[in-house]
Amino acid sequence: MLDRDPAELYNVKPIQLREQVKRNMDRFPENFVPVNGRGNRKDGIAKCDTIQTAPWCHFPYVFTEHGVLMLANVLRSERAIQVSIRIIEIFVKMRKMLSTNKDILLKLEQLEKKSGSHDADIQLIFEYLRELLSPPQEPRNIIGFTRHGEVKA
Repeated sequence: MLDRDPAELYNVKPIQLREQVKRNMDRFPENFVPVNGRGNRKDGIAKCDTIQTAPWCHFPYVFTEHGVLMLANVLRSERAIQVSIRIIEIFVKMRKMLSTNKDILLKLEQLEKKSGSHDADIQLIFEYLRELLSPPQEPRNIIGFTRHGEVKA
């Protein structure tokens, strides 16, 4: 998430959020904030055209899921606590949904493998069923009287 998104969630200005992160950099390792104000132009999105000529320009901080949660500890407000709890609940639900979908996909894959080997067997069963439903017609002997000179077929 870019710094403006958690700032909105935590009901603070983005500059205040960045200041708190700068004051507590030991709480935000690289995997919590992979791109921050110290990054270069390739890593971040500049808020202005040239950084050298405009001192108020900055690169936004980018937070991972853990970085967003760590913000609650740094900001220390009631709103931050509520938001961090809600974020944890959302991530737990997302992981549960992903694992459920993963299980379903694995089951489908297993069924596909099984049905692939059973296709020939199923086709054979259908052939036998067709034969049973429409047996071949054998010539039948004619029963009854025949006229003089008539040949039985």
